[in-house]
Amino acid sequence: MEFVFLAYPSHPELNALSFLGVSLVYILIISGNILIVVAIQAEVRLHTSMYYLLGSLSGVEICYTAVVVPHILANILQPEKTITLLSCATQMAFFIGLGSTDCFLLAVMAYDRYVAICHPLRYPLIMTLTLCVRLVVASVVIGLVLSSQLVAFIFSLPFCQTRGIEHFFCDVPPVMRLVCASSHIHEQSVLVAATLAIAVPFLLIATSYSFIVAAVLRIHSGTGRHRAFSTCSSHLTVVLLQYGCCAFMYLRPSSSYSPKQDQFISLVYTLGTPLLNPLIYTLRNSEMKGAIGRVLTRSCLSQIN
Repeated sequence: MEFVFLAYPSHPELNALSFLGVSLVYILIISGNILIVVAIQAEVRLHTSMYYLLGSLSGVEICYTAVVVPHILANILQPEKTITLLSCATQMAFFIGLGSTDCFLLAVMAYDRYVAICHPLRYPLIMTLTLCVRLVVASVVIGLVLSSQLVAFIFSLPFCQTRGIEHFFCDVPPVMRLVCASSHIHEQSVLVAATLAIAVPFLLIATSYSFIVAAVLRIHSGTGRHRAFSTCSSHLTVVLLQYGCCAFMYLRPSSSYSPKQDQFISLVYTLGTPLLNPLIYTLRNSEMKGAIGRVLTRSCLSQIN
């Protein structure tokens, strides 16, 4: 049993342009996120909980894009854009699992900012490396467990004879359109899983930022307020990008499903968000910019020598 992807362009010229465009973006995603991980490992001053969590987020982004982007590139070049049932389920499980991990990691990073701003004296005692490792591992495990249960549920349902997926890869909304069963109960089940993976972490982030805003407003110095808000601005920008796309895709009824619109949004959170994350965190963070600059300088000097 195989599914066929129907969203790819049929003209050779468009295929060539698509392949070049996606390849370029993928190279930038991988290189940008690897640079962040290497810079955090190489710079001793960045061996703090905030940067450890940022490095973990970049590592998850690398794996997240690797689940679907190479498959998209291969399908662009292949005349028959098919995928087996097992491969589709595996791709969906890891894509949803790592995407959920992203959401939980952003919630952990919000908690880190809350402790840093609201309890600065106790921050090194609370946000230890051991706690950070446990929170990252918990985020990965919870994300993969939720996605495994969701995918097992979806692929236990009967599929119609129509095998065409109006998408570039195996995602929940387009695959659910192929289910030949009473859709209301199944739609509610998927909505519950999406709520656990998206809405719950977002609620934790909103709670953390409500305490952060209350603490910052009690600061009398304008410079102090600006410094406190600037430490959160990068994270908040990434949260809005990530959760905006995810909420649009997964927290809505299937009656509002639009293949073309969903294909565009999926490209935004599959390629756009992982590409922008390194830019947002480096452009708004002088320490990260300096660390990446030193890493690139050392790399160039070592090649010259």
